[in-house]
Amino acid sequence: MSVSKSEMKEKTIAAILAFFGGIVGLQRFYLGQKGLGMAHLFFFVLALSAGPSPFTIMLISLAAIFGIIDAITLLSMDQREFDLKYNQPLAQTSPQSGHAAPPFNTGSMTDRERRFQERQRQRAEMERERELRAKERNHQRTEPTPQRATRRDLGRADRERGVHYFKEYEYRRAIEAFQKALTKNPRDVAAHFNIACAYSVEEEADRAYYHLDRAVALGFDDFDRIRNHDSLAYLRIQKSFPGFERNNFRLATAEPQRVNNTDDPLVAAETSEAPTAPVVHDELLEQLQRLARLREKGLLTEVEFDTQKRRLLG
Repeated sequence: MSVSKSEMKEKTIAAILAFFGGIVGLQRFYLGQKGLGMAHLFFFVLALSAGPSPFTIMLISLAAIFGIIDAITLLSMDQREFDLKYNQPLAQTSPQSGHAAPPFNTGSMTDRERRFQERQRQRAEMERERELRAKERNHQRTEPTPQRATRRDLGRADRERGVHYFKEYEYRRAIEAFQKALTKNPRDVAAHFNIACAYSVEEEADRAYYHLDRAVALGFDDFDRIRNHDSLAYLRIQKSFPGFERNNFRLATAEPQRVNNTDDPLVAAETSEAPTAPVVHDELLEQLQRLARLREKGLLTEVEFDTQKRRLLG
């Protein structure tokens, strides 16, 4: 069943008829509600036949007010809802394919039930769209990664989890995730840099310096990022940062200094034959103490501690 364009009910025309002719129910006749239209007309004629009186004026005023209310209701009504209610054959035809859609049981449904059924249909369509998008995202996440890349980046999952915690301001959980990544891959440059940022935010300068040193030693060369990264602001206000920067963001290594004694040739001969012990300066002592504290806290293993100590002592 189809509806010609001339038979279609227009929402705007119905609203105009309700505004100007609602007192006699013109909009009801236009919308095909002849019973309601006759009722409007009957009460209008009844009010006129009663003669001029306050009761007659009240009835006519109420009829005019109801017409204005109908006009506002029609204008605010959604076009789809208007078609379902007043252009039922048109609403049953699919606008995309032109085939008849499943018929609505409009004979026994109220306006509220029709609106509820339409909302339910819209929600079902939105839910299907969400499920499709979720399947697409899951398909992208589950795409197989090359086996070679998996072997090379063993701690990637832990590192990405740490980045997620860091962005959520859960710095202690981020540090734990980065530590797991470094346990699986101690040469992970990104994990070293990220955990240094987390330690800096937590105001643990010693550990932040150590991991920055390891990141640079393993190839990290974006020094501008160290100078400007917001998370490293705490490190940049430390007194030791200028020396750290001058040393290309590496922990300083004290160079052994020889003491020349030209007054006593015997002493000079002994010093030339015997190995010269390095002079321990205040800065070197501070760095050795920092390494010792890191070893006590379990951050450095014995092998790492001995390696760093030998490097500091030359």
